[in-house]
Amino acid sequence: MKTFLKIIGIVILLIVAYAVVAILFFSKKYHFERSVVINGPKEKVWQNVGSLQAFNVWNPFSKADKNIVITYKGAGDQVGDSYHWIGNKEVGEGEQKITAIVPGEKVTSEIHFIKPYEGEATINMMLTPEGNGTKVTWSMDNELNTMMKLMKPMMDGQMGKMFDQGLADLKKVSE
Repeated sequence: MKTFLKIIGIVILLIVAYAVVAILFFSKKYHFERSVVINGPKEKVWQNVGSLQAFNVWNPFSKADKNIVITYKGAGDQVGDSYHWIGNKEVGEGEQKITAIVPGEKVTSEIHFIKPYEGEATINMMLTPEGNGTKVTWSMDNELNTMMKLMKPMMDGQMGKMFDQGLADLKKVSE
């Protein structure tokens, strides 16, 4: 019994130590990105990246709920165009708005998460030539609150899965 209590005590101590380190030393700034090289010209890839409707064909976040409701404002390929989504607990609710476009090269969006957690993030999709193909870099930047700082390692794992799946799907529709 004493050994069991010691093990429980050590586990609790490690959890508390991790929480203190995360709160004090993990940065509030969060950057996550993934890239893929697609065997195709930028123009072809841009068709699948340069509009919100095309983005949601391969976007793994919108595919996580088959009953998601997406409402678009604007044509989806201009600064100021946006969409609102509402889905299950996994997908939540939010809005994404295009804030900058360099045609054929980069689109920047702001995301406002409403549910399950309130938050803001900036998304960039950048296309650059690489050999005979096109390198697509998908990045997200935001600030983490205290609770999210504690969850950062889990966030990295989940974001990695979702970005990798999305880029693999983008590659399929673009090649």
